[in-house]
Amino acid sequence: MSAPFTRNLIIQSNDLGKEVTIMFALINSDMQSLYQDRFPVVWKVSKFGKTGAYRTQLTYTNQLAFTKAQVADGNFISAGTSIKVNPGQKTTLTEANDVFSFSSPQSGSPGFVQAMNNTGSIQDIAVGFLNKGDFVPTPALYFDDVGDGSQVTAQLTPILRVYLTSDYQESTILRGAIETPAIWSQDLTGLAQHTAWNLKRDPSSGRYTLVHA
Repeated sequence: MSAPFTRNLIIQSNDLGKEVTIMFALINSDMQSLYQDRFPVVWKVSKFGKTGAYRTQLTYTNQLAFTKAQVADGNFISAGTSIKVNPGQKTTLTEANDVFSFSSPQSGSPGFVQAMNNTGSIQDIAVGFLNKGDFVPTPALYFDDVGDGSQVTAQLTPILRVYLTSDYQESTILRGAIETPAIWSQDLTGLAQHTAWNLKRDPSSGRYTLVHA
């Protein structure tokens, strides 16, 4: 496993000039088969007001975890069961007497996490990250209709993208690329443990930017 790390980000604004909704998601646009058999999940949605001070905080820890996903109306609603995994490990999902469980991780392909479905039926599986103190992982990448005997493989690079959109809610499964371009993107591995970012709006152009505080 790579060295464990945590990234704490504060996004803040003051007298922004116009109310705006911001969406955060971990999306690696270079990932193979993205939006085909694997789909990003919205991490967080925050609203920033026209006047006054606003802030939101995000925490990412590079402890990965697989979950048996439970989905309703296109949203990830809960994890039926989960297991912590590290790059280079694999696990197997099984079912007995209507109880699902993941096996203890074993050595797998270097740099990747893998999960095999051996439940006897089609399942939805997600991979995400587990922050300290949390019992349930935050989903980042969703795989649907994983057939019995099939395996999902992921190399999760934590590239955070920030969008100005009110079209999504937290835990929405993104079935296609966001139509509006991201106003900011950053591989979280390249940041310090604690960073703060100021959301600004140019009153003449209406363009929003995130600037290191």
